[in-house]
Formats: sequence, C-alpha cells, structure tokens
Amino acid sequence: MSLEDKISQDYVQAMKARDSFSSSVLSFLRAQIKNVKVDKRLEQVSDEDVVSVIKKQAKQRHDSITQFKAGGRIDLAQKEEKELVILKKYLPAEMSAEQLKNIVEEVILASKATSIKDMGRVMKDVLGRVAGQADNQAVSALVKEHLSKI
Repeated sequence: MSLEDKISQDYVQAMKARDSFSSSVLSFLRAQIKNVKVDKRLEQVSDEDVVSVIKKQAKQRHDSITQFKAGGRIDLAQKEEKELVILKKYLPAEMSAEQLKNIVEEVILASKATSIKDMGRVMKDVLGRVAGQADNQAVSALVKEHLSKI
C-alpha cells in the first residue's frame, strides 16, 4: 500500500471515528498531495513525493511552534505540536546521531574534502545517502563541524 493510500485510509477512519482534529490535519495533507499531483501532472504520486510534502508540512509546524512560543501563544503552539505528531507518523524513522556521524565521516574521507569550501559537495553526497532519514539542518551542522576540524 502506498503512503498516499495509507493517509487516505487513515483520513476515512478519522472521519468515521468523528475525530475532527485528525481528519482536518489529514484532509489538509491530502490537499497538498493533490496539489503535487496537479503540478506534476501525475495519476499517482510516489512515496518520495509524499514524504517531501509531509516534511514541508512538518517544517512549517516547527516554525509555527517557535513563533507561537516566542509570542506567548502556548495554546496555539500546543495545537501545532499535536498536528506535528500526526504528521510524523507518516515519515520514515529518523536516523540515529551516531549513524549520521558515521555517514558524514565516510563521505568526507571518500570525497577528500579539505576545507569548509567543500561543504556543498559533501552535503549533496550526505543528503543522497541519508535519503530523508535525517533533518537537513542537523546534517548541515554536523558537516560544518567536521569540516572546520580539518
């Protein structure tokens, strides 16, 4: 079963259970997936496209949480956190920090990176290997840290 089908199935279950919160989050997510279908003129979107849509939505939730907490709107921040929990159910499992560190070190050695100027090339290779299993900001920070030690 594709990820899109799983989301649609969970949406129907939330509707049947009269879970308005979950159904509204999943409804919005389904609409965003449909936008990708229309933009790319596809009948069926790949799981990678669905994951990228979910990651985009999760990033927006993270940003909103930060802004709401800074503005003293804890109630809205908690709502966004609940939405984020629902979205994270559909993302692939995150890679451990140790695994990510090993991949960064391997890529730096393989690419013979010598300074921070090689960060773009290293980032491209690392992101290709982690394939959405790690946060891009965490990867960037780790690569920068390792390259600055060289």
